[in-house]
Amino acid sequence: MIRPVTLVIVLALVGCQSADVQRAQPTLTIPAAWRADVGPASPVEGVWWRNFHDSALNQYVDRALRYNSDVLIARERVNEYQARAYAADSSLFPSLDASLTGTRARAQSAATGLPIHSTLYKGGLTASYDVDIWGANRSAASAAGASLEAQKAAAAAANLSVAASVAVGYVTLLSLDEQLRVTQQTLQSREDAWRLAKRQFETGYTSRLELMQADSELRSTRAQIPPLQHQIAQQENALSVLLGDNPGAVKRGEFAGLTPLRLPSQLPSTLLNRRPDIVQAQRQLVAADATLASSQAQLLPSINLTATGSLQDRTLPDLLDDPLRLWSIGGSILAPLLNRQALYAQVDVSMAQRNQALYSYEKTVRGAFKEVNDSLDAISRYGEQLTELQGQVAVAEETLRIAQNRYRNGYSSYLDVLDAQRTLFSTQLSVVQVKNNLLLAQIDLYRALGGGWMNA
Repeated sequence: MIRPVTLVIVLALVGCQSADVQRAQPTLTIPAAWRADVGPASPVEGVWWRNFHDSALNQYVDRALRYNSDVLIARERVNEYQARAYAADSSLFPSLDASLTGTRARAQSAATGLPIHSTLYKGGLTASYDVDIWGANRSAASAAGASLEAQKAAAAAANLSVAASVAVGYVTLLSLDEQLRVTQQTLQSREDAWRLAKRQFETGYTSRLELMQADSELRSTRAQIPPLQHQIAQQENALSVLLGDNPGAVKRGEFAGLTPLRLPSQLPSTLLNRRPDIVQAQRQLVAADATLASSQAQLLPSINLTATGSLQDRTLPDLLDDPLRLWSIGGSILAPLLNRQALYAQVDVSMAQRNQALYSYEKTVRGAFKEVNDSLDAISRYGEQLTELQGQVAVAEETLRIAQNRYRNGYSSYLDVLDAQRTLFSTQLSVVQVKNNLLLAQIDLYRALGGGWMNA
């Protein structure tokens, strides 16, 4: 007659099925082209920031990729998940443990009443192996491997983000320098205009009103310098921290020397393998699939094989010389019975996490498409705006020259000069700001296209 426990185990094994899990399938529609036509496809260069032709920027990006805290943290996460993957892989192989014990005992002889001392040494080996029939351990190892690949992609994303942030910070700093230069140049012009208005007033050629207007414009321009200097100091501090340094001054080139980046182009389909954050989300989805398979396999019976061998002797040399005297080989089948509700709940948790990973992947891909389209559109619009503003600067300079000549010769009031000065100053600042926006949009495009990183 079969014992009840044995019958339960047999019935459990008969009813088992393999823990196959259908992989999550994203429902994404990949666009055939971007909204903005940028010409034939060209490669995204790995060191794209060098196209600015600024040696200081090149040094700063290289330094940030070595010492930035986010980069270092991401690399250590890779090391952590590498160790996790090694640990998960170890479950696929047998384990072997060794033991060695020694005891010293004292007893009293019942016949003589004298003390008896004894020494006993015992050594043993134990081997154990979980037979991975349903693939629970294999799925767990696959999940760990996919998580490792996700962390490698995250490290690449950190590198890309830091390189782009350094480039943005550096270009913005040079833009502020240029705005300060334009403001100081305008201040010099306002000082000249104030001295002219003062001479005109002292000779009785103009009224005190025009002198006050010139003085007001002079002070207004001078008041714009301290805020710019503060922004420059803030930008220097932020850039220093990005480089892994303490806040401080930053050596740099000139804004006029920055060369716009060569515009890259990649088909939308290639973006799935180029952007590290997309690859990270995809590998996280693979890991979630494997974790779900492992959770489902936990519902099925597990088989464990064990083998032990031991020996004991009164002296340690004899213990090491003699072969094993005692040994045993056995196996066990463990089927979950009363805790199946908890195991089913864990499957539901894994399923929900898998679905979250799927939706996160789709969200990341769509967000990437949006970022590329936004950057391409910004580059086009800022380029058009910059062309018009540069033409407006030439017109404003000529307008100011004419207004100054007419004022000196008494054909117009000082208000015409003031209007021309304000227009020129405003337009010059707009040129700097729009050129900065154009350069930042180009940097954003490289970041949106995944920089020079390619998933191996």
